[in-house]
Amino acid sequence: HECSLDNLDLEASAAESTRRKILKIHSALIHCLDELGVWLALKAAEYLSCYESELLMWGKLDVFGEKIVRSYTVDAFCAIGTCIPCDPDWTIVNDVKASVDAGFLTTKVLCLIESLSEYRVLRDIRCIIFVERIITAVVLQSLFSELLPKYGNWKTKYIAGNNSGLQNQTRKKQNEIVEEFRKGMVNIIVATSILEEGLDVQACNLIIRFDPSPTVCSFIQSRGRARMQNSDYLLMVKSGDFSTHSRLKNYLTSGDVMRKESLCHASDPCSPLSNDLCDEEFYHVASTGAFMTLSSSVGLIYFYCSRLPADGYFKPTPRCIIDKQMGVCTLHLPKSSPIRTVCVKGNFKSLKQKACFEACKQLHQIGALTDNLVPDIVVEENDAEEIGKESYNDDQPIFFPPELVNQDSQESMTKYYCYLMELKQNFGYEFPVHNVILLVRSQLEMEAKSVGIELEVDRGTLTVNLKYIGLIRLSSDQVILCRRFQIALFRVLMDHKAEKLRELLSDLTSGNNSEIDYLLLPSNYMGQNPVIDWLSISSILFSYEKVWKNHVNCNAGMIQTKSGLVCTCMIKNSLVSTPHNGRTYIIDGLLNNINANSLLTLSDGGVMTYKEYYEQRLKKMLLDHCVHNVAIPTMKYAVCQQLFKKHQNHHEGLLSIRKDKMISNTTLCMLGCDKKLPGFIRDEPFDPKGWMVPGYNCGRYTLNEEKVNTKKIYVSGRRKLKSKKVADVVEALIGAYLSTGGEVAALLFMNWIGITIDFRNIPYERHFEVQAEKIVNVQHLESLLNYSFQDPSLLVEALTHGSYMLAEIPGCYQRLEFLGDSVLDYLITRHLYSKYPGISPGLLTDLRSASVNNNCYALSAVKAGLHKHILQSSQKLYKHIKETVESFQELSLDCTFGWESEKSFPKVLGDVMESLAGAIFVDSGYNKETVFRSIRPLLEPLITLETMTVHPVKELNELCQKKHYEQRKPIVSHGNGVSSVTIEVEANGEVLKHTSTACDKKMAKKLASKEILKSLKLANFC
Repeated sequence: HECSLDNLDLEASAAESTRRKILKIHSALIHCLDELGVWLALKAAEYLSCYESELLMWGKLDVFGEKIVRSYTVDAFCAIGTCIPCDPDWTIVNDVKASVDAGFLTTKVLCLIESLSEYRVLRDIRCIIFVERIITAVVLQSLFSELLPKYGNWKTKYIAGNNSGLQNQTRKKQNEIVEEFRKGMVNIIVATSILEEGLDVQACNLIIRFDPSPTVCSFIQSRGRARMQNSDYLLMVKSGDFSTHSRLKNYLTSGDVMRKESLCHASDPCSPLSNDLCDEEFYHVASTGAFMTLSSSVGLIYFYCSRLPADGYFKPTPRCIIDKQMGVCTLHLPKSSPIRTVCVKGNFKSLKQKACFEACKQLHQIGALTDNLVPDIVVEENDAEEIGKESYNDDQPIFFPPELVNQDSQESMTKYYCYLMELKQNFGYEFPVHNVILLVRSQLEMEAKSVGIELEVDRGTLTVNLKYIGLIRLSSDQVILCRRFQIALFRVLMDHKAEKLRELLSDLTSGNNSEIDYLLLPSNYMGQNPVIDWLSISSILFSYEKVWKNHVNCNAGMIQTKSGLVCTCMIKNSLVSTPHNGRTYIIDGLLNNINANSLLTLSDGGVMTYKEYYEQRLKKMLLDHCVHNVAIPTMKYAVCQQLFKKHQNHHEGLLSIRKDKMISNTTLCMLGCDKKLPGFIRDEPFDPKGWMVPGYNCGRYTLNEEKVNTKKIYVSGRRKLKSKKVADVVEALIGAYLSTGGEVAALLFMNWIGITIDFRNIPYERHFEVQAEKIVNVQHLESLLNYSFQDPSLLVEALTHGSYMLAEIPGCYQRLEFLGDSVLDYLITRHLYSKYPGISPGLLTDLRSASVNNNCYALSAVKAGLHKHILQSSQKLYKHIKETVESFQELSLDCTFGWESEKSFPKVLGDVMESLAGAIFVDSGYNKETVFRSIRPLLEPLITLETMTVHPVKELNELCQKKHYEQRKPIVSHGNGVSSVTIEVEANGEVLKHTSTACDKKMAKKLASKEILKSLKLANFC
């Protein structure tokens, strides 16, 4: 394989880089054969043959050299594989000792396995196994994943650094593994020295040094990871290795000496260090005392770059170019950094350090490094975590309007403010509705002269218009009469019983002074002016005994009741209680010789029986009512635009954290509580039994006075209210303002609640010029987008992936993608909402999710040919896009949108669609309609209610809940770059199980759910 390099036309540096890579892999495989055994060497070769490095990573390895490296690892895998038994039933776990005798495992590995097996009695083991080489960590995890389930349900993962280039584990992935270890989801971590410092897990009770510590510092630090009391620290040393044994004894002695010395000098002040570092150039931050030196600046700049946004195709790292003849060093930082290039002159030996030192200074001066000299995103992440930990008191008040409370006036005539409630029924019914007059003791705070409300009733909608009509004074007798009327009316309406009504009304006297004092009275007109209908109110004085006594010579006929025979003329316009259910009804009229099977003539001329009519009517009453659900994309769009304009030096990762923090449920709840919103929330359906009937003082209700923003309000009680509900109400209020008052009203409310939004036109500053026509086909792209750019450099930025490191293009698409994502989400949601105004929240969410997702955007990008214009330098991304384009022709129209696609598409394709939307948005002066006119044709055909399919995972979950099928927790596994998900459902005594594999967990879960749904439908279990 080395000889084949000479046959390729490669530059000397590229050939040498490839040769070193082959030698490094060869050394790793030989180490595995000698130290671990043939089987683990095979696992190492398998892992290395599947590993893909990036194309032209800073020019160190070209695509042809990469093929030679891959060819070597594949040949090595085949050669080692010939030593492993071909029997399909053979596994390494069948007989471990026999595997050692055969050379498949070494005695050192057997010793590790036996040592672990002694801890099987521990219910909650947390073990870290320290190894020297990365490849050792990788293959030991593979071994334990097969072996340890035999001893207990232990889960193993590995953590290793990236310096060797043998693996690409991200810092985020490493943090996730550590967090799983803390929670007990992972029991064993096989780690290199990267985990010797900083990990503090109180439950860690076992440390094993598989490879001896190279230094006393490493020895003490690794031992310090065992935090739990009575924890164990095992050192594995080969029998007869006296040198290592002696070294470890020295380590133990050194540790004892250090402990004694530390205790002796614990109270002594530290004297300043006197060494070469004191003479080294340094940068000091006076406010915090933080400082860096020339030597420490290199690590700091690499750490800063590691926290910049990355994806599966690109890891941001700095690139240093040194011109030895000129004595100049040019440091290129990733495109998401606010500083792209730093150039310094000086001594050749320290040029790189000087460039990194100057870059760190500039990053601190613009705020990208904090005063503690750490990346700003680290602080933002910590702040976001702290906000999530904010305490919330779920014991919240229930406010009662002060306008409806008795004012304790001593005047003989009680003053009331009158408001007419005009009712307009928007449905046909034989009985018209009548207006109502509301009488309150103090004026309502109404900004407009009248307020309109739309109410849903069982037959349609009812429009209510509330307006002030004047002042009225009532005598005490009139107040008592009105109270008797409304108490009788509401008690009958709410209770449907009249047994205690007489007793209740007789207790009502002029001395009764209810805390709750407002009147709801019937209205009629005197000319054009609304007045109180005193005739209806006086009907409460009706005497049944007096009418019965005076009832003579009536020919209306008699009807049998529980109380005996009664004349039908007395039943008409009266309240009648039915004994079978205790309900009270008003009798408007009587129909003779009619029963449930009699025919009813409908308004459209149709005929059906009364029984059929009411059965259909009851079914219709079960339908859901539609509500608005557009607040979340509105908030996201407004906040993203604000952050994009305000923080023009912030990269996408920082903007995303700030956006999430501003619109998180925790933040929305805090803002709602600051404005005392919880007291106004009604989160339970109307309960007639708990309603405070105005004017009726039963002693059950006590109102406590409270101040809200200097205004008096009353508290009628307290209840438990979850923080999520408060956040949901804030979102709903934004949606309500948007629906009724438009975007401006919604933004004004957001500012009032505490989400500061300022849409003043802040220019998008761009301190560079790009000859766009030389980099991308501007004319073709403008024709495709049906938009002419005033600043074509925005088009270049929107198409540039982070891996494309040409200095002529100082920016990549991430910031524009951040903005365009929110704009497209808002526009598509608004379009769906306006197209389907009566849609339910759940259905709108399904439509939005099916329309606003990476698969839809990615396929639209491929259809439009946008993939040809993406500027990128990642071999992995190139392959993924190529596979997507090749498979695109095979997809039917039905499976290219929504959730039907069975392919996982590169996120970059969807990102570019969003970044183009962001570029047009900025270039057009933040005009949303221009964006929609330009991007919508590329997204056609948009998903409709007719073409939408529910996501298979959601459909399966809902089906199992509806049918009460048992759905077990999915089993997820990862290996060789793919994810495998197994889903199992027990339906009607039959177990349905399916396993799917894909390049990511989400796709595998979707495919498995889809197959389970097919099986359920075939079995008629749906």
